[in-house]
Parts: sequence; C-alpha cells; structure tokens
Amino acid sequence: QENNWTAVRANCHALLNTAVEQICTLTGHEPIYPDGLGLYHQMAAIPLPEIDPVALKTRLYDAFQVEVPTITWNGRYFIRVSIQAYNTPTDVETLLAALTQLI
Repeated sequence: QENNWTAVRANCHALLNTAVEQICTLTGHEPIYPDGLGLYHQMAAIPLPEIDPVALKTRLYDAFQVEVPTITWNGRYFIRVSIQAYNTPTDVETLLAALTQLI
C-alpha cells in the first residue's frame, strides 16, 4: 500500500508508451503491438532499421551510458526497452537522443 504499486506500474507503462511512440517516429517503423490491447506493460520490443545490433548496443553504452538490449529476430532488428520505477522521462530522452545520433 505505502508504495502505491498500481500507480507506479501505470506511470511506467505511460513512460514506456512514450518511448515506443518516439522511437517509432524516429525510425519510421510501426510498433509491433499497438497500445491499448494490453500486450505490453513495462517492457517492449521496438523495431529498428537494419543496423548492426551489437555495435549499436556497445555505442549506446560506451557513448551515452545507456544499457539496453538489442535483438535480431527473423531478419528484423529490435531494441528492448524496460521501464521500472526508478526510470524517469530524462532516461527516455537520453535514449532517444542517443538513437537519433546513432541511427
């Protein structure tokens, strides 16, 4: 009760939804699952253009101190974003700024 986890989860989802929308706008790719269907809550895979996923992951960490997995699946590329109670809108802004420079 004292932590109000229901509100924390809702805030995390809202921040993740913002990240999904902004990254998809940046890349021009559609989300793999639309918001509102309950298909993701605090973690989502977001499509990326054709990239070297290992190099992207390394550059995100080395240059921007952003730790985020990159995934190759069925010939497509994704970034997996997870939002927890400690993440802030600034974290998402940092990720978006880094992706803007790197892709």
